[in-house]
Amino acid sequence: MALRIPMPTGFKSSNRGSMPGEMLRAGPAVVSASAGGVKQRSKEESGSASRLGLEMSVQELERLFKAGDPARKSAGPGDSAGFGSSGQPVRVAYQGVRGSYCQEAATKAFATCNAFPCNHMEDAFQALQEKTADRAVIPVENSVDGVIDRNFDLLLRHNVSIVGELVLPVNHCLLAAPGTRLSDVGRVVSHPQALSHCRSRIEALGVEVEEVSNSAEAARFLSENPFSDTAVIGSKIAAKEFGLRILEENLQDRSETNVNRFFQLALDPAFPSPATAGVRKTTVAFSLKNGVSDLFRAVWPFESRSIPVIGIQHRPNRKNPVRVVEGEHGTVRYFDYVFIVDVQGCASDRAVERALAQLAEVAGFVRVLGTYASR
Repeated sequence: MALRIPMPTGFKSSNRGSMPGEMLRAGPAVVSASAGGVKQRSKEESGSASRLGLEMSVQELERLFKAGDPARKSAGPGDSAGFGSSGQPVRVAYQGVRGSYCQEAATKAFATCNAFPCNHMEDAFQALQEKTADRAVIPVENSVDGVIDRNFDLLLRHNVSIVGELVLPVNHCLLAAPGTRLSDVGRVVSHPQALSHCRSRIEALGVEVEEVSNSAEAARFLSENPFSDTAVIGSKIAAKEFGLRILEENLQDRSETNVNRFFQLALDPAFPSPATAGVRKTTVAFSLKNGVSDLFRAVWPFESRSIPVIGIQHRPNRKNPVRVVEGEHGTVRYFDYVFIVDVQGCASDRAVERALAQLAEVAGFVRVLGTYASR
């Protein structure tokens, strides 16, 4: 159940489908959580707590006017060696900031890489197209909150390919300044999505709760301003990046079923080699000549060849958003969609090739977004 937190006038709520670490222009909402529930704090009580979000914004502005930090070199386990054709570590753009779950995904996707953050969704795609990055890692889905529609829209808009998928369990950690004990914590700060994931544990702790737009930035701020009564719910890599202490791990209510899905993107398509571990998947985007009623005809070419259809999304067809049909009772208008389907198998498999050819007979267009290994 999502944590319902009243928001003051002018507060811009974050998208529940977004990932922790997404930059949002919003002020903090301060509440108090206890075993008895969640209540709004008074204006006087919230003054000092709200200062955290304000000071973060001021420091962020100051940081933006300083010289940009160089790309950070990250390393982590993974099947990919992480070296480009030049023999240098792969340059990986990830959506978010240092300490975000996307950075964690980037370092796990490649054994060796130069990973650098992109504050905005579009920037990771732009880095690929400008060839300042060899790969990009973006979040596309959370098992509790659903898909990130915006990133699927960007995937359709840009000429990039999916070359890998990483499915990682969420590990929401309670981070604090060194020397802080759990009994010292009276306030917990994080992104609204992380707070909603950890509702039960937060209520059991009986602490005040403050929403911020970016949990990784909150972790950085806490490392620079070590309040002894404040903890941040963030990633394990944030603790490593900013020298924070992990008081608890896996605070989330659904620890076994809360997982994040990430895509690895490249400018050019690349089929996984036989040595690459993981299930082979192909993601296909298409529209339908006769609209939604033909969806079963689009799926049947795969099912009839025993190719499992394992996922389906739809997005507005921005080129033709409204379908006008003259019917028996007059003109009828329908919304038109682009469908995004995941199937098991490689696009080069003979059965998949034939299924795609049959799909083209009922589709307005067909575009293979990528064939990749899922880990």
